[in-house]
Amino acid sequence: MKAGKYLLTAIALATMASPALAAFPEQPIRIVVGYAAGGTTDILARALGEQLSKELGVSVVIENKPGAAGSIAAANVQTAKPDGYTVFIATVSSHGMNPALYNKLNYDPVKGFAPISMLASIPLVLVSDPKLGFKSVGDLVAATKAKSGDFNYSSSGNGSPVHIAGAMFAEQAKLDVVHVPYRGGALANTAVMAGDAQFTFATLPAALPQVKAGKLDALAVTTKERSTELPNVATMAEDKNFPGYEINTWNALLAPAGTPQPVIDTLNKAVVKVMAAEKLQTSFKREGALPQSSTPEELKLFIDGQLKTWDTIVKQLKINLN
Repeated sequence: MKAGKYLLTAIALATMASPALAAFPEQPIRIVVGYAAGGTTDILARALGEQLSKELGVSVVIENKPGAAGSIAAANVQTAKPDGYTVFIATVSSHGMNPALYNKLNYDPVKGFAPISMLASIPLVLVSDPKLGFKSVGDLVAATKAKSGDFNYSSSGNGSPVHIAGAMFAEQAKLDVVHVPYRGGALANTAVMAGDAQFTFATLPAALPQVKAGKLDALAVTTKERSTELPNVATMAEDKNFPGYEINTWNALLAPAGTPQPVIDTLNKAVVKVMAAEKLQTSFKREGALPQSSTPEELKLFIDGQLKTWDTIVKQLKINLN
């Protein structure tokens, strides 16, 4: 009887020592996005947040901290209290390209975070001004070579996936083109429509409305397989000049390092459940994103691979933003 009493006392003390674990979540969760409101990452985060709120029974607030290709937001989350109430939407920039582009970051993409789950893969699409009349990647390559140095490509900023995609394009086909960075993908797309740039590599969600409206011509997608949204548009790798060409953006959910494993497990379980539901599947696909989920362990391996891949590519391209 006495042993049973001691056991109950020990359980009670353990529960009082870790109330956050026993009750999580019991207050609003903040999802930090490293891009402005209205962009692809923000739109997907808000769709996710709405469903997570219903699943977890607490408010989920989206907080936008744009700047430095996600670095500002990443640093903010890395230093947040590791209790599960502040999480981060990681991207190919924050946890793939940035460590290769900058000699020093204000966050550690590996040691500073605890993986929760993959969320989505987002293709890029090579688009051009319809007035130029290009119908394929080959047309663009031929015109660019004929007017060497006269063609511009716009991007959503120095070091962005769009910038890297354009640099890969120029490197593989040995083209002389001028990179013109803008403050965001919307402005980069507008530059092409206005004739200020001849092409750009836009995220599929951002470009799709303009492509369907005839304001942009889609020449190729940057994924291994054709997009279900643009089934008649070839992949870059289908062109002889671009064997093996592949680049896509992605979103994943991370917490600050040190977040208790039971909290990570609770968040992962909720994310996996809502990502599998028809509502979120439909929301993501409508934006041109391919919904995904994963275990924390799978996400860690994926990020490790991305860091190695982009370190190699960025060094080959000789891009440094320090």
